Amino acid sequence: MLDPRHPRYHSLLLREKIVEGYKRGIVVLEGLIAHGRGECFDYLIGECTTDFALEAIRAAAAAFLTASYPVISVNGNTAALVSKEIVELAKETDSLVEVNLFHRTLERSRLIADVLKKEGLEKVLGLEDAVAVIPEIHSERRRVSPEGILKADLVFVPLEDGDRTEALRRLGKKVITIDLNPLSRTARAADITIVDNIVRAMPRLIEEIKKIKSLGEGYKEYAREILSKYNNQEILSRALRHISRRLENIASGIDEKIGCV
Repeated sequence: MLDPRHPRYHSLLLREKIVEGYKRGIVVLEGLIAHGRGECFDYLIGECTTDFALEAIRAAAAAFLTASYPVISVNGNTAALVSKEIVELAKETDSLVEVNLFHRTLERSRLIADVLKKEGLEKVLGLEDAVAVIPEIHSERRRVSPEGILKADLVFVPLEDGDRTEALRRLGKKVITIDLNPLSRTARAADITIVDNIVRAMPRLIEEIKKIKSLGEGYKEYAREILSKYNNQEILSRALRHISRRLENIASGIDEKIGCV
């Protein structure tokens, strides 16, 4: 039992969710390693949502609301950490949800689909229907649904690997990701990169979508204006500068959070 008074309580809680996901067959061992890598970058960022992350979140919300056929791609770690938020996001944006795995088995895909269905999602793609293939990908991630990722104009790929992000871009699809590592291929290849912890970013993304929709009939025009001003390379540059400043501060004996919103 984790003690809420532990100084690393929230971080340990996420680790437990990932471990529990592994025990349930949702997460693979490689997913535990990936989570640890992300946790390291979260330390460097300061374990908070930053101003540049919020800017990317707003752009992601705008992209969802101007897309014609958005699809949310889900892997094991995403299902273990934010399954409830994935379902809420899908409902708010009329998005389809597709299971897509690097270490794919039909059994594991079904387990992840069951997690999403328990949160209220009626339809999950990427099971027996994953009969289409994304060119130039050699992993199991190449298998997609013809009615999902293959057809999408926008694909949301949180906690993704870089080769499929690059392949989706080559197919002309807009790609949004959440990635704590601003140096990863995924972060650098995506159209919109949210450099934040997925458990912090997802509620904010849903909140921003609701805010834009609350504007009424003109909300899509407002969303397009947000996108027209967005520069993903600038966001990544700000993330790297933020990490650099934090490291300089820590080296000087100043360990305080900067740029948090």
